[in-house]
Formats: sequence, structure tokens, C-alpha cells
Amino acid sequence: MHDKPIGAGNDRAPTTAAEDTRDQAAVLRHVLDLHPATLTLDELMREMVGVSPSGCGEDGIRRAVRDLAAVGLLHQEGRRVIPTRSALVFHDLNEA
Repeated sequence: MHDKPIGAGNDRAPTTAAEDTRDQAAVLRHVLDLHPATLTLDELMREMVGVSPSGCGEDGIRRAVRDLAAVGLLHQEGRRVIPTRSALVFHDLNEA
């Protein structure tokens, strides 16, 4: 059920999985670009909602942080959202 099209009958409508992937990429990029500065989840949402080109909403950002933490790319220390060492190393390698 995760891949149901949002716009029934619209072949270009993104799936929820595609939206989740887009939101995860936007959140991870934002957190990595800010590093070593960190944000709380609330601050991250305020910065990204309505401003992000991906159009992330609060629910999408919460899901993205949760899912990225589950796969080891973000940590949540209290309310702070912090990239893991693995995410930072990959980011550095990708930028080289």
C-alpha cells in the first residue's frame, strides 16, 4: 500500500514511496549542509516547511528523520538531529 499513486488516473502522480525518498534526500542534504551546526527537529521543520524545493511538509520531515535514523544516517540526541559519522564520510566522499 506504500506505492499507491496519490492522483488516481494520473500517470505522473508520485507514489508515496517516491515522496518519502524525496523528503529523505532533502532532509539529509539539509542536515549535512548545516553540519557542524545542529538543529532540533522543530527547528528543522521550521526551516524546511514551505521553503524546501521538495515541498516537504511536517509529517514528511518527521518520517524522513525517523527513517534516516533507522538506517543509520541520522541520530536523534534528545530533540537534536545529527548526521552519523557514516553519513558525514559519504557526504565528504561524494563532494570530492
